Amino acid sequence: QAIAQQIGIVNQQVRVATGEGMGHLSDAQLRQILKYRSGLVFARMSPEQKLRLVQAYKDIGEVVAVTGDGVNDAPALRAAHIGIAMGLNGTDVAREAADIVLTDDNFATIISAVEQGRAVYQNIRKFITYILASNVAEVVPFLLMVALKIPPALVIMQILAVDLGTDMIPALALGTEAAEVGIMTQPPRKKSQNLLGRSLFFRAYCFLGLIEAALGMIGFFIVWWSYGYSLADLQAITPNLLQHSADAATTAIYAQATTMTLAVIVACQDGNVFACRSENISIFRLGFFSNPLIWVGIATEWMLVIMITKSAFFQNIFQTAPLAPWQWLLLIICPPLILGIDELRKVFFTPR
Repeated sequence: QAIAQQIGIVNQQVRVATGEGMGHLSDAQLRQILKYRSGLVFARMSPEQKLRLVQAYKDIGEVVAVTGDGVNDAPALRAAHIGIAMGLNGTDVAREAADIVLTDDNFATIISAVEQGRAVYQNIRKFITYILASNVAEVVPFLLMVALKIPPALVIMQILAVDLGTDMIPALALGTEAAEVGIMTQPPRKKSQNLLGRSLFFRAYCFLGLIEAALGMIGFFIVWWSYGYSLADLQAITPNLLQHSADAATTAIYAQATTMTLAVIVACQDGNVFACRSENISIFRLGFFSNPLIWVGIATEWMLVIMITKSAFFQNIFQTAPLAPWQWLLLIICPPLILGIDELRKVFFTPR
């Protein structure tokens, strides 16, 4: 009881249950006590009683961690959801039975491990959200091709340029994000909470992804409109473009339009990578330069974009064309636009 109070396990009235007293309880009675009573401390437990206690907690739906160093701790270490053994002074049996071994025998290491685990979990969600958002912008051009009878705003090689080229390094940079402030004050997530939950899919597909898709298609149509083509005109020449029988001038405009769509998606992903650095915390609190690898990723992806739009060799591979200066200027709008919209979401729809 004294130790439990000193280390903060209990703050209120303590109920001490010994192994001998627990032996008089049935399994049902034990589960009722664990479920409805607080301030419980168990002492003088035999290996069989430790194992029974772990199983009782699991039966009522709790997540159980057990720490130990001796042979008598091994059954409970093995039965728990996670067993943690001492590495310096622990027995070989305890270390073999455990899932984690503390090489320094310092319980504070568990706190650091939990923090790192939560950070890794969050970074995986950030990475996936970032990647999935661009997938929507890649699919919508083909849906609109069918719905509006227009040529696709992207070609297959340009989609590969995004997925296997421009997106990769910024996405990897998200995997190096440090743990967010206050991560250890958050309650443990529920066992039923999936890594790929509804909130992640909604944000990636129905929010960020749709914004990127809309901006990408706007960029596609702006190029055609700048050359005097209306939607009806574009629909009229679509069969020739799809059959590769259009004249050289029309084919060049189409290449520039698809290049503009590609560039808009990349520009939107620049805003998206900052938005994905946290699901709820504003980028102004995190800081734009606290993860320098993101800037390395952004610089790399634009080097790739310039290379595939300026080089004749890569133009033939990716079916791209050089962009006009005014078109490059339009791209500057995309990152702050998508980031700003997500910042508004964080302000008005983040749980407080």
